[in-house]
Amino acid sequence: MSDKSEKPAADKNQDGAAYRVLARKYRPVDFTGLMGQEAMVQTLSNAMETGRVAHAFVLTGVRGIGKTTTARIIARALNCVGPDGKRTEPTIEPCGECEPCIAISEDRHVDVLEIDAASNTGVDNVRDIIDSVRYRPVSARYKVYIVDEVHMLSRAAFNALLKTLEEPPPHVKFIFATTEIRKVPVTVLSRCQRFDLRRVPRDMLAGYLGEVAGKEDAKLSDDALQLLARAADGSVRDGLSLLDQAISHVAAGETVEPEAVRAMLGLADRAVVIDLFDAVMKGDAGPALDILGDLYLSGADPLVVVKDLLELTHWLTRLKIVENAAETEAVGAGERQRATEMAAALPMAALTRAWQILMKGLDEVQFAPNPLQAAEMLLIRLAYAAELPPPSDLVRKLTDDAARDGGAASGASSPAPNGGGTASALAPTSVPAPAQAASGVGGGARPMLAAVPDPLPDPLPDPGPKAQPESGLHPESEPPPPDTPPPDMPPPDMPPEGPGEFDAPQPPVVPAPADFPALVALFDERREPMVATHLRGSVHLVRYAPPRIEFRPTGSAPRDLAGKIAGALERWTGDRWTVAISSEPGDNTLTEQAVEADAALHEEARKHPLVRAAMEAFPESRITSVRPAAERPAETPDAAGESDDERKSE
Repeated sequence: MSDKSEKPAADKNQDGAAYRVLARKYRPVDFTGLMGQEAMVQTLSNAMETGRVAHAFVLTGVRGIGKTTTARIIARALNCVGPDGKRTEPTIEPCGECEPCIAISEDRHVDVLEIDAASNTGVDNVRDIIDSVRYRPVSARYKVYIVDEVHMLSRAAFNALLKTLEEPPPHVKFIFATTEIRKVPVTVLSRCQRFDLRRVPRDMLAGYLGEVAGKEDAKLSDDALQLLARAADGSVRDGLSLLDQAISHVAAGETVEPEAVRAMLGLADRAVVIDLFDAVMKGDAGPALDILGDLYLSGADPLVVVKDLLELTHWLTRLKIVENAAETEAVGAGERQRATEMAAALPMAALTRAWQILMKGLDEVQFAPNPLQAAEMLLIRLAYAAELPPPSDLVRKLTDDAARDGGAASGASSPAPNGGGTASALAPTSVPAPAQAASGVGGGARPMLAAVPDPLPDPLPDPGPKAQPESGLHPESEPPPPDTPPPDMPPPDMPPEGPGEFDAPQPPVVPAPADFPALVALFDERREPMVATHLRGSVHLVRYAPPRIEFRPTGSAPRDLAGKIAGALERWTGDRWTVAISSEPGDNTLTEQAVEADAALHEEARKHPLVRAAMEAFPESRITSVRPAAERPAETPDAAGESDDERKSE
């Protein structure tokens, strides 16, 4: 990596000069200073050497990865004229000494315009760009427009930019930068060369932070640099900002240790997180809560602890699948050894179940009024879930129990308590204790289905000679025991046929309605007001021949109206109905027919002052039905100031 960076006017707060943060002080000025972007640099190098430079670029990536910095470097490369001012073509290695390079680095070049799309989102801002592209650059080789956060432009602004972006003048270049590439219309992306800036690997970022710390005369341990690189999550700017904060966190001349970084960021020690996860997966909820309490008192954020548990769960899962996953993680040898042993001991089902519980609990901790309490409840839930057997063991246990119960029912029978016949196969089965269920011993899967009865034989076996081999009596010559139910009644342990005790009573089956109005009335009677309303006002009947209906729906009818009608009629009448959509005009809707039948009455209603005022206030309203007013005392005036006698006289 190059040592080139922007030279600050003052690095320290001396003589009134403002301090420049590390993220600005060590911003790259050429392509050699970009980390982890070899593919983009190679593409631009070949394009500039062969003269195949595109007219528009779009740079995307996470925050702080270097999108705006890369855009400025591209602008320098396009306009660099060399130290002697004789360079006539773009170069991948801008000199940084000519007037265009210096002016662009200081953000004062008249032909390089950097626009913040978050503040200039409208179509008028884009029109200013369109009007200015026709003019040639004042002093540079190319006029460059850098639009940062381009996804913030409005739809109209994007549409206004399309034509200019597709066929710009030869002296114009566009460079777009965004963190939300999915929000950029595909019509814009298809007109640009896209470069996805990759996250910087953790080891590479940690090494770079160590180099910057050395230049700043700061001392940081390797573990502290690894923690900073891990917290930066591949963002160079975030890493430099955290490094700046860590240097200020300790006194001058002291070494920044991992404990100081954890206290600054609210992180938990990786070894303690492993202890916490180990206690939880062993089902020790008490020690797990004690460890979480100690972490909280030491400054760890409960939300960060849950994220660390998620990261550890993912790492342990990868250890079971990928052979060299332990070596790729930047941790100590002791932690790597413990993680390897835990991954070998924990089954995959337990790890995946822990991941699901932690993912759901992450939102609970984030939005809970008290994050610590939510984290404690999450650990308790995870500890008790760790004691459950895997689902495969439950399925295997259920299968074995079913086979064993079936064999016992078909094998030798024991005498019944009443002295006759055999013991009933429907006798209740003993339920094992929860502790047995947790350990998988003694039918551990049975409590999961304690409320579900064993499958009953259907039909019931007839108590004949084969069912009673030990009695020696013919079933017709032996009287039934006193407590034996009659043959036409089910045994006491067998649920009665038909609706259960808590089942809702089913309505009786009705004959098919004689005509369409009767059909609508049936939906009113069965309390389906929405369907009845659409049948009246949104359906033009074409043909009604039970059990078949054809109609033409209006635009206000729902798409699933035909399915709802067919399903309801099949339940109510017991017949299978066919409800078809037709393109024929059909009859007027029932509402329109009612309006036509009561045209005179509707016309009289329209003349009423209240109705007229209501229709003027709601122009799109219409009269659907007219009903006579309810009888009221003659001395009580209505809302219009008229008595019932006066209304009757009209």
